[in-house]
Amino acid sequence: MSAVSAGNLRIAVTGSSGFVGQALTQQLQSLGHSVVRLVRSEPRQNDEVLWSPISAFTFPTDLPPLDAVIHLAGANIADKRWTAHRRKVIRQSRVDATSYLAKAVMQLDKPPSTFVQASAIGWYGDRGDEVLNEQSPRGSGELSDLCADWESAGDMLDETETQRAILRVGMVVHPSGGAVAKMRPIFRLGLGGRLGHGRQWISWIARQDLVDLCIACCVDHRYRGVINAVAPTPVTNANFTAAMAHWCRRPAWFPAPRPLLQAALGSMANEVLLASQRCIPQSLLDMKHPFQVKSLDLALRANETNPSTQ
Repeated sequence: MSAVSAGNLRIAVTGSSGFVGQALTQQLQSLGHSVVRLVRSEPRQNDEVLWSPISAFTFPTDLPPLDAVIHLAGANIADKRWTAHRRKVIRQSRVDATSYLAKAVMQLDKPPSTFVQASAIGWYGDRGDEVLNEQSPRGSGELSDLCADWESAGDMLDETETQRAILRVGMVVHPSGGAVAKMRPIFRLGLGGRLGHGRQWISWIARQDLVDLCIACCVDHRYRGVINAVAPTPVTNANFTAAMAHWCRRPAWFPAPRPLLQAALGSMANEVLLASQRCIPQSLLDMKHPFQVKSLDLALRANETNPSTQ
């Protein structure tokens, strides 16, 4: 049984052109919802509204009332080495953007009932084998600090009637994009391998399950507060590597040693590639939330995409 259903809500989405945002927008529209895309360049379509993630803005006065806002926009944390400039870009695109968007929502004559805010499991820091749920304390490190500021940037909405759902998202898995698409060429060449010792935990979620979760937050008021947006089956990096190799039909004989990753990527290696977060979606399990994909192997085979033929 799906957690989402057809309806006629009007939902604003940031990051609608991204890997998750595109799939979310398509799903919303297929269910009969109206989507308002918040875009950073001059609008070209009737469903687009200009906004800025780095400065104050207001919604158009003639915009029909919104039922929900889904805020997914943000610069890719693992896309480039963390220089001082890149750190500034990442912080602006998450912390500042969330603050400006929350303020714009509060200025509406009729604010939406729901604000869905993306965060990340980096909030927990590097925790080894510890099992982490939504009640676990915050970790330490640069990424944890960023996530904490990112989440608190929307705290002003807690003083209004707009209810928040904060999704701490793990690695989003789908063959067509994200981390999997970036790793696929390496594995297809037979050059894939575990990172460091390979015992660090990866908490992941199939893209379709993340899309369903975003929509569930808009239509079901039980989905509130902090939610670990991860599948209930985290895997170690070594197991993830084995699944990628099996999917690509190639061996994975070339591990990347920790010192090499640290030399190449600096602190980003420790906080993103080598950190261990064994997260469980306890709040979703308590609600008996239906996951479409609990197996990493099935997530990699979504749409029956075969990487060896592409």
